[in-house]
Amino acid sequence: MRITLRRAVAVGSMLTLIGVVTPAAAASSQDDPRSCRDLMGADAPAFIQCRWLAKPEEAYDVVKFWAENDNAHLKEANPYEGKFIDCSAPGNSCPELEGDGAVGDENSPMPEGGEDTGAPQCEVGENCWVDGHEEGGDGTVSAPEPGSPADPSARSRTTPTAQPAAPAVQPATAQEIAAAARTPAGQAVAAAGANGLRVWIDTELADDWKAGTAAFTAAVRRIGALAARPEVAGIRYTSQLGYNTTFATQEEITAFVSAASAALRQAAPGKQLGLHTVVPVFACGAQEECKAEMVKRHPLLAPEKVESHLIAGYADQITLDTGLLYGGYETWKIDAEAAGKNQWIQVRARAWDVLAQVAAEETGLAGDVTAEQVATRVSAPVMDGAAQQVNVWTRVPDAQGAVQNLTAWDALEKLGPIQRRMAAVYNPSAPITDVAADLKKVGGVFGQVYLTAS
Repeated sequence: MRITLRRAVAVGSMLTLIGVVTPAAAASSQDDPRSCRDLMGADAPAFIQCRWLAKPEEAYDVVKFWAENDNAHLKEANPYEGKFIDCSAPGNSCPELEGDGAVGDENSPMPEGGEDTGAPQCEVGENCWVDGHEEGGDGTVSAPEPGSPADPSARSRTTPTAQPAAPAVQPATAQEIAAAARTPAGQAVAAAGANGLRVWIDTELADDWKAGTAAFTAAVRRIGALAARPEVAGIRYTSQLGYNTTFATQEEITAFVSAASAALRQAAPGKQLGLHTVVPVFACGAQEECKAEMVKRHPLLAPEKVESHLIAGYADQITLDTGLLYGGYETWKIDAEAAGKNQWIQVRARAWDVLAQVAAEETGLAGDVTAEQVATRVSAPVMDGAAQQVNVWTRVPDAQGAVQNLTAWDALEKLGPIQRRMAAVYNPSAPITDVAADLKKVGGVFGQVYLTAS
């Protein structure tokens, strides 16, 4: 990680204030009565130590000292004199600084020669490679093994070819926005907004990206113009990421989500971005054979690979499909209920909601379902505290090609307390009745709608 001068100074000051010391100092302070190491977890690195500047039982005396006699001591206190050099005094020489002379201003450019060259920088407690040597968190330096990834010569041989940068895409013009509003998708956006629905544009840009820069740029501009309307909160730009056969490698996936997110943030500034995928291993829980098989079947859907998209900021929302939960784990005697609980426990344990909004995609409510099934499948992810919303498909094609429409409207309407957390996935190009009537019905039950747009 890169560490700026300002951050380096801040870290150094922080460590001084809380009494963090190095291993050498820790060795001489094991019996220190002011040590607060016991407050740290057992898995805390050994090089991090803790020392009380004022123990809890002393805090009152500290406050009392400064507050007594109408804050007399505080009023008498003077700034620490320290050791400063007067640059204007005869005989003193100080380096000249560019700009206003403020060192480490977070808004100032990096100093000359300090441009980010891609070389790794070590922060406190991290190990990384610097100029062909491993620099540890404790300051030790060691040479890399010949031929290892850290060996400079090995890096020059193994570094993958850089992916082309995302094309620059300007926000839609007023004419393009007006034209988009007149399309069937644009009219659906207006109808959804008129019925009080928060709108997401649900599209797929993977094929456009693979088709080349021209096709990709045109698709992004088209979606950007549609999303420019005030009713639109966000854009979900891909579905089944890593699960379908669109991409064969993790490098392809990363290149796509990087390019798509960058282009959309230019074309539709201020709109949230989302992606849809599934993490099959989550539903296994502690079943090791199940986990091994899911990793083998779905190598592109490992939790750390999916999480990397969130860490990099390629999406503000991640939707996890629940389709695999129903019948996909019977070999290991994991039923749908257990699979669902396992999945959301894993999501919650990884704190993905800190990285992005988490949603569940529910495709199993079309056709004949009971009110109990509706209540359980829609409310469970939210009640488990792992998902902030649940997306329900209004029509689902079955294996034979027939379409099943959502019929559980009455049961869904009874879930009023979580209405804002419920979203309908609706395709205006394939209405159930007609778009206006359908979206009016959706607005009476759901708080949000994902409108399919190509």
